[in-house]
Amino acid sequence: MLRSEEPELWWDVVHSDVPITTQWDDGTYEGSAPGRIASSSSSMPTMVFSMLGALDTQPGNRVLEIGTGNGWNTALLCHRLGDEQVFSVEIDPGFVTEAQERLRRAGYSPRIRTGDGTEGYPEQGVFDRVIATCSARYIPSQWIAQCRPNGVIVAPWGPVYGGEAVVRLTIDERGIGSGRFIRSSAFMSMRDQRKILPATNKYVDMADWPAFGRHSATAVSPDAVGDWIHMFAIGVQVPDLFCRVQQLGGRSYRLWLFDRGITTWATADYQEGKSSYGVVQQGPRSLWDELEVSWLWWEKQGRPGFERFGLTTRGGSKYTPNQQVWLDSPDSPVPVRAKNTNS
Repeated sequence: MLRSEEPELWWDVVHSDVPITTQWDDGTYEGSAPGRIASSSSSMPTMVFSMLGALDTQPGNRVLEIGTGNGWNTALLCHRLGDEQVFSVEIDPGFVTEAQERLRRAGYSPRIRTGDGTEGYPEQGVFDRVIATCSARYIPSQWIAQCRPNGVIVAPWGPVYGGEAVVRLTIDERGIGSGRFIRSSAFMSMRDQRKILPATNKYVDMADWPAFGRHSATAVSPDAVGDWIHMFAIGVQVPDLFCRVQQLGGRSYRLWLFDRGITTWATADYQEGKSSYGVVQQGPRSLWDELEVSWLWWEKQGRPGFERFGLTTRGGSKYTPNQQVWLDSPDSPVPVRAKNTNS
């Protein structure tokens, strides 16, 4: 939608409380219809405001923003703190140019660096606050190193399997960040932390299903374990698990589970109205059993929402995430039931 072609509709959309995709496929897609992967957006206003509220900036704070995007969040930070206190990093040079021009027209001139957000803004020293406008699977060491003791990091975080929430970390004198998740979220991943998942045919030809799999049945419905919080709780416990869905007609479908090490797969078939569901598992692990145990653990804890979970980390990399999710207290880590074979 172009502002010049439909100004009234454009105005209504950009002032609605919804996220608006502003780029597809890292800018390589130029068609009028959606591309393959949404790679940037203007975030839902209530999400922006809640994250800025959690950031709790105070006069004089220096803030590092990861992901300039269209520059709107950057402008809000400038308005509150002043241009000289705001530093932003954006990996897309085209966005940097466009955001700088928009901010200039609005009367703001923060410092914006073109580069990989995982590196932060090292030449500018340390910051009182760090905020990410993209999703992470681990908090980079550079963010923690560039945040003062008692400083705050606010970032969307989620496991490979799915489910995501915004975490608010406070950095201590030892360089350890710890804090609770404050609300669910669904941001686009940092480019350096995108999930690169093996193709299904690396495990099995769907036409050969059930191949030589082990057959069983479960009373746990595949449809009962698919909410955002379920995926979060399962993904934290089985870090290398991912899933795909195969439609079987009507409301029936087959949930496929895979490990990232390309050793094991499983399926669970959902049919509406059934109380027992067929399961097939093949490989050295039993992925449906791992998922079911993880979901039952969540249920046994009283079906906690995101706000009961927290994260502690020293910062890490894609090879050594160095993080622990906990429930209610850092002294109660969430059990990890399978090794993370690939970040």
